[in-house]
Amino acid sequence: MAEAIFIEQAAAAGVLDRLEVDSCGTGAWHVGGGADPRTVSACGRRGTPVKHVARQVEVADFARYDLIVAMDHSNFKNLLALGCPENKLRLMRGFDPEHVAVAGDLSAVPVVPDPYHDKDDEFDTVYSMLVPACRGLLDAMVIPE
Repeated sequence: MAEAIFIEQAAAAGVLDRLEVDSCGTGAWHVGGGADPRTVSACGRRGTPVKHVARQVEVADFARYDLIVAMDHSNFKNLLALGCPENKLRLMRGFDPEHVAVAGDLSAVPVVPDPYHDKDDEFDTVYSMLVPACRGLLDAMVIPE
C-alpha cells in the first residue's frame, strides 16, 4: 500500500521518472503473490492503482537503494540484522509531519500496523496514516533534476 501511495504522489509531483521505488518484505511467505485484495480495494476506493508482486528483501537491496523504509520496529530490527546500514534505514511514520520531530527516537515513532489479520476497515485506517507519511517522505527527498 505504501508503495502504491508513494508512486502516485511522486507521479503527481512529476518526479517518478527520477526514482526507483520497490516494496518487499522481510519474510518469504507471500513471495510471487499480488497485493492483498483488501489493499487493492482500499486503494481502489481512492483511485490509487496497485501494481505489486511480493518479493523478499535481498542483501543487494542495501547497496542498490539510497533509502530503506520499514513499516514497524520488528521489520526495522530484521533489516538491521540482515545488514542494512543504519544510516539508510528509517521508519515510515517518522516522515509523517505529525511525528517527524521524534524521528530520531525510534521508540517514539508510531508504526504502520499490519492489518492482515484485522477487519477489512483497518486497511482504510492504514491508508489514511500512509498518505501523510508518504508525502513527508517525498518532501524529505533530494531528487536530482
